[in-house]
Amino acid sequence: MNAEIIAVGSELLTPDRLDTNSLFLTSELNKLGIRVIHKAVVGDTREEMRSSFRHALDRADVVVSSGGLGPTDDDRTRETVAELLGRKLRRDDALLRHIQERFRRSGRVMAEINARQAMVPEGATILPNPRGTAPGLWLEAGGHILILLPGVPGELRAMFDEEVKPRLARLGPSERLFSRDLRVTGLAESEVEQRVSPLYAVYPETETTILATAAGIQLHPRAWSSDAAKAKAQLDEMSERMALALGEYLYSAHGETLEEVVGRALTENRATIAVAESCTGGMLAQRLTNIPGSSAYFIGGVVCYSNDVKTSVAGVPPELIESKGAVSSEVALALADGIRKRMGATLGVGVTGIAGPSGGTPEKPVGLVYIGIADERGAREKSFRFLGDRDQIRQRATQAALDMVRRYFLFPPPK
Repeated sequence: MNAEIIAVGSELLTPDRLDTNSLFLTSELNKLGIRVIHKAVVGDTREEMRSSFRHALDRADVVVSSGGLGPTDDDRTRETVAELLGRKLRRDDALLRHIQERFRRSGRVMAEINARQAMVPEGATILPNPRGTAPGLWLEAGGHILILLPGVPGELRAMFDEEVKPRLARLGPSERLFSRDLRVTGLAESEVEQRVSPLYAVYPETETTILATAAGIQLHPRAWSSDAAKAKAQLDEMSERMALALGEYLYSAHGETLEEVVGRALTENRATIAVAESCTGGMLAQRLTNIPGSSAYFIGGVVCYSNDVKTSVAGVPPELIESKGAVSSEVALALADGIRKRMGATLGVGVTGIAGPSGGTPEKPVGLVYIGIADERGAREKSFRFLGDRDQIRQRATQAALDMVRRYFLFPPPK
């Protein structure tokens, strides 16, 4: 069984609104053994919507749409689908009373246009929406299933879980999608592919996707199978062999973020950490504190953009900044050691660099970042040259800093 997802809404064709519903729907449909073969984003124009739904019915067993079920004139999903299927719209009085009651409970008077939401195509099953006024609709036609869901993410997700999933589970095939999530940092996408691609031929029943992000590379080996035990064993074996090929660059075989891995290492080693950030502007501290329970190991941090703050808060000698420059390996080391001492942490991390887009020189170009890490035995640093825009450079710098902490515990310095 395959599916197509249609996201309805002209706002989704602008840079102001992102379609996140289709990501949720894809994940949930895959779990039910339904392959998503196509996705579309379509505006509120009736002709374009009709074309999208018509082509979807030519391709897919199941068509799931989000949006266009509201009360306003540009909410046209109900009407478009009814017209396409040759079905009349009829008012459902029980549904209308439910919408009216919802307004009454909130102390508001229902506008007349909300009555449109009680119009239902002939033969449709109403999917209740206790969280909003837009009901979902389940229609069957010519061996196809059309599922119309509201566009509000909270309403869509709840409706899918409570109303759609049980129905599809009874119809879905025994085949299911099984997958793994491996995370890599410190290698380019092409290098990851070169290391793991020989395994593709060894496991022809699987497929692997590689996703490059500012936080590193994600590897997703997948297998569709009706034999859960066989698929899991095959993916486990493949993942283990990928891990060997990737070596120290693999930081998680279970989809964890790097900050989760670092947080666990700090906890297991009963270590604490403090950070002094310049070009990353607090992003490293944010990532470390994203993890619940991080107060057990994160002491604190400082954003030391100015040289005065580098000196007064992180303890960097002013003469060092004057002689070497704020962006230098020496200052990164001093930031790491200074913040460690000032905050009494096991580890200190210092980050300084040029995030751009201006400020670079031939000697110190945009993207140059120095990261220091210090413990009671001393400090060490590493320089990086990151490519990308300002945000990408900052993101990659925090990833490199976290990876230096991970490697500190993976390859501890001699005592």
